[in-house]
Amino acid sequence: MRYLTMERTPDLQSPVAVLAFTGWNDAANAASNAARFVVRRLGARRFASMEAEPFYAFTETRPSVRLDSSGERQLTWPGNEFYYARTEGDSPDYVIGIGAEPNLRWRTFSQEFMELFDTLDVSMVVSLGALIGEASHRRPIGVTGSAANPELAAQLDLQRSRYEGPTGIVGILHYALQEASRPSASLWATVPHYITGEQCPPATLAVLQRLERLLGTSFNLGELETASDRFRDQLDTTIAGDPQMRSYLERLESALAEVEEEEAASDPLPEATDLVGDIEEFLRGNSEDD
Repeated sequence: MRYLTMERTPDLQSPVAVLAFTGWNDAANAASNAARFVVRRLGARRFASMEAEPFYAFTETRPSVRLDSSGERQLTWPGNEFYYARTEGDSPDYVIGIGAEPNLRWRTFSQEFMELFDTLDVSMVVSLGALIGEASHRRPIGVTGSAANPELAAQLDLQRSRYEGPTGIVGILHYALQEASRPSASLWATVPHYITGEQCPPATLAVLQRLERLLGTSFNLGELETASDRFRDQLDTTIAGDPQMRSYLERLESALAEVEEEEAASDPLPEATDLVGDIEEFLRGNSEDD
């Protein structure tokens, strides 16, 4: 591993690796927040990090500056960090990777991950993602799961991946995993397209619930369930005050119901762009609390 530095080599028993990348495949930060929740819930400890310089164009994925408690400026570079957690009983040990999708050298980047998985004898890799789609916050957030290997897909009650088209680093990693015959699966939440803020607790919750079922474990999601209920209630309050937004959401839900019944919607939905201003303002003001 040329660019991945291990501060320690954790003693783990065939761990499951859970990965999340910020960027286009992380709508409303639902996937990366899910991975961070797992880190906090399991008390996972950082053990490795990826060097940023070879993989990022900093004019596209910029470093960030913040002030610490003493008022000093702290600079954070984009990158990837890895955490580990040991568990008891039937639950697996974990490796959790959280970082930004790289801009450069995707093959080399993927190879660094593969070497880490070999070093730790990772038994399965699960990537988390979230995309914007036509969905309603008042309905259960949909999570699709897929695996390239048909036997694994059947075993874990997932679909076999049939996607064709442009891909991101998640697709590149899963291809490398498939070539290496290392089991892997991918979970994707659908974030309602009118939620344009930095948080969507219901989507984060949906990802974690599906991950629990996939791995046969529990992450104690009560705190996140409460945050999701509060988020929905506050969003309902915002929408109730705008007849146009309320009407749009009713039409959206009607169309979604027709799709579920395998019936084509009679009329195309109107553009949502003009209807999200108030929601975006609400989300910006409430993202920290939620």
